[in-house]
Amino acid sequence: MNKFIVSGGGTGGHIFPAIAIANAIHRKQPDAEILFVGAEGKMEMEKVPAAGYKIEGLPVRGFQRKLTFSNISVIIKLLQSMFKAKSIIKRFKPDVVIGVGGFASGPLLKQAQKLGISTLIQEQNSYAGVTNKLLAKKADKICVAYDNMEQFFPADKIIMTGNPVRQNILENIESKKDEAYKYFNVQGNKKVILIVGGSLGALTINESIHQGLDRFVEGKIQIIWQTGNGYYSKAQFVKQEYKSKGIVVTDFITRMDLAYSIADVVISRAGASTVSELGLIHKPAIFVPSPNVAEDHQTKNAMALIQKDAAMMIEDVKAREELVDAAIELINDEFRMNVYQKNIASMGIKNSADTIAEEVFKLINK
Repeated sequence: MNKFIVSGGGTGGHIFPAIAIANAIHRKQPDAEILFVGAEGKMEMEKVPAAGYKIEGLPVRGFQRKLTFSNISVIIKLLQSMFKAKSIIKRFKPDVVIGVGGFASGPLLKQAQKLGISTLIQEQNSYAGVTNKLLAKKADKICVAYDNMEQFFPADKIIMTGNPVRQNILENIESKKDEAYKYFNVQGNKKVILIVGGSLGALTINESIHQGLDRFVEGKIQIIWQTGNGYYSKAQFVKQEYKSKGIVVTDFITRMDLAYSIADVVISRAGASTVSELGLIHKPAIFVPSPNVAEDHQTKNAMALIQKDAAMMIEDVKAREELVDAAIELINDEFRMNVYQKNIASMGIKNSADTIAEEVFKLINK
């Protein structure tokens, strides 16, 4: 029986690929023992046990970008995390340690490398994070989802695998349309725009959609508007002004597979997991990258598609003025939508989790 540690988290963009990789390992080796290591208080401490895996937490936190006394506490927690990570590794004795990015992966993989244990990094974004760049020199393999990643990592360690995505999203998506129209109570003879702001919502996107509801209704365009928790009440109240079944407001979409199945256009942030999902289901998209992420990696994710004419991007600061008009123009332009569908499909990589799991198993005999 082999043992594996999967480390990282902080956001769904790190956690869901990590769980997908663990699931793929279990499919190939049902008796494998897998331990997750995350950051205390972060969402992985809830999501990972819900997926059926054990997890231990490190007290690690991120540095503030500005000089502040709180960074002293961060340094102390980092040192504590290094000590705890070493203890976890010595007790668990993993064959391979897998890092998916996020606070916890730094101390855990660093200690694994010091102890001579094989490590694999999975970098989801087109612009590598600081932690992964620091770990890359001593990592055995680096799995990526975008071209030109040798600017960040040693070329001989890079393996193009794509990003693992939620498997249920891809299964029989075209056959789910009738179910989806009933589920969301929208009409099958009108076009649908899906707006996704993430579990916390995206204020700029929400305010842009709010301002443009009149134009969607006038254009006979239906919207499925996922607002996140913070904007949900306001959106529900505003919706009452429109006696139309074509505006669906929800704080969270449980059945994302159904939402994707009937979406003609998707408006979203440009997180790595979302970009990968859209590539696999071939949906025209307008990305509004979040400006509040490290290294502005969402803009770089979106630009990787823009350069291949595979999607549209609108800057966050311009979204309130431009987003709704751009969405209406795109959904009425069949030629442009077909171009985006064809080009984004060429970037989708299937079975990423299984491919990464295969690379993990190759390291056992290293």
